[in-house]
Amino acid sequence: MDLLELLECSPPLAREPFDADQAAGVARVFKALGDPVRLRILSIVASREGGEACVCDITDAFELSQPTISHHLKVLKDVGLLTSERRASWVYYRLVPDTLAELSALLNTPATV
Repeated sequence: MDLLELLECSPPLAREPFDADQAAGVARVFKALGDPVRLRILSIVASREGGEACVCDITDAFELSQPTISHHLKVLKDVGLLTSERRASWVYYRLVPDTLAELSALLNTPATV
């Protein structure tokens, strides 16, 4: 089951507790987001005109090796936060809006007084 399927059947946190599978799936996303490099990658992609960034733009923003950047991109793709498209010799990355919307809805709990 992918993250969107887990989140679609997951109630907001304040309504009902997660079962073990739901908690594990959502935790994978938060673990991916817990890395500063991955957060910067998401920020780079989100801030680019057209909502996509070439891998060359992402790599140039860091003082990390290309394999390290590729690893971070793979993690973000595996949890459903990014998608990619190859064009000629470059790969372009986009955010997955549905995944971000589901995470937002999940965390949207009423404040208690």
